[in-house]
Amino acid sequence: MATDETAGIYARESPVLDRYVQLGIAQGRVLSVEFPDDVPDGSDEHELLDRIAAYLDGERDDFADVTVAMTMPTDTRAVLEKVREIPYGESGSIEQVAMMVPGRDPDEEEDLAAVRDALGENPAPILIPTHRVRGGRAGAPADVAETLRSIEGI
Repeated sequence: MATDETAGIYARESPVLDRYVQLGIAQGRVLSVEFPDDVPDGSDEHELLDRIAAYLDGERDDFADVTVAMTMPTDTRAVLEKVREIPYGESGSIEQVAMMVPGRDPDEEEDLAAVRDALGENPAPILIPTHRVRGGRAGAPADVAETLRSIEGI
């Protein structure tokens, strides 16, 4: 999905999360997904906000067609790209994610720590579903990640 070409901040209140969902968009790519309690003035009209609202209401969506700006170190990007492959309604352990990433050993604590750190650097929770990784840090606040897991039945 090519997101709206207009750069900006878009936000909409989510009764499911009891907070706002805020998107940062530039050049057709999602820069960030955040969950603030309050937001500055901005538009609540964006196709991706509609899709996220439907997802939060239980509609299946893997958001695979949404382009996320992955402006981060290569090692972090490699982890987050693999996390995007975990299907809706399924979860994986931190060790399984480490096995998916070339050069990472799930038996090495240093590699597991690097994977956990990468999960915590997720700029776009929901779109990059770090909430599906057991034993890892989610890019979303803990209560949001718990709600996302509940929505997906994991």
